[in-house]
Amino acid sequence: MSRESLTSLAAAAGAADPETGLAAVAALRRLLDEVETAHVARARAAGWSWEAIAAALGVRRQTAHRKHAHATPKERP
Repeated sequence: MSRESLTSLAAAAGAADPETGLAAVAALRRLLDEVETAHVARARAAGWSWEAIAAALGVRRQTAHRKHAHATPKERP
């Protein structure tokens, strides 16, 4: 997504019209979820623990694992 598109979405999120604002918030949330998942996958590939990822995200380990385990390679015992 281009910088202009992000700027446009951010501006729309602050719109006075609720329909416009909510649609922009939903689009931003989807984008942030994709970016977060990509960074978690990179962190796991780099050897980060679920504890370290959770700390960086400001959530509990179980929350980070539940949200992102499906998008990362299976752990070996």
